[in-house]
Amino acid sequence: MSDSILQSTKKILDIEESYTAFDFSVMTHINTAFSKLNQLGVGPVEGFEIEDDQATWDTFLASNPKYNMVKTYVYLVVRSLFDPPQSSIANTMMKEQIEQFEWRLNALREETDWVDPTVIVIP
Repeated sequence: MSDSILQSTKKILDIEESYTAFDFSVMTHINTAFSKLNQLGVGPVEGFEIEDDQATWDTFLASNPKYNMVKTYVYLVVRSLFDPPQSSIANTMMKEQIEQFEWRLNALREETDWVDPTVIVIP
């Protein structure tokens, strides 16, 4: 499997690597998923976006296997925006999976990066 974020996401969406007609749409939705992850505190603090097929998962994940579920999360978000299921039941199930991944990613982040909100830091 390609380490390219765009190409691996296209592959899981069943879009041929050489077919580029949907690249802009897929990249837009990938970047939406990265924005959501940033709000959860996952990924680079300054945010992350892709502009082509050169960005890799290691660039985003920093080779941390604990966050491998990010790949599935990004796929689910892209799929729900790019090609949502026609069945309302499947659509609901996909939304529930996205919410579960958000909860799990947030819990994982809190295990290592939790900051006590009651501590006041005076510069």
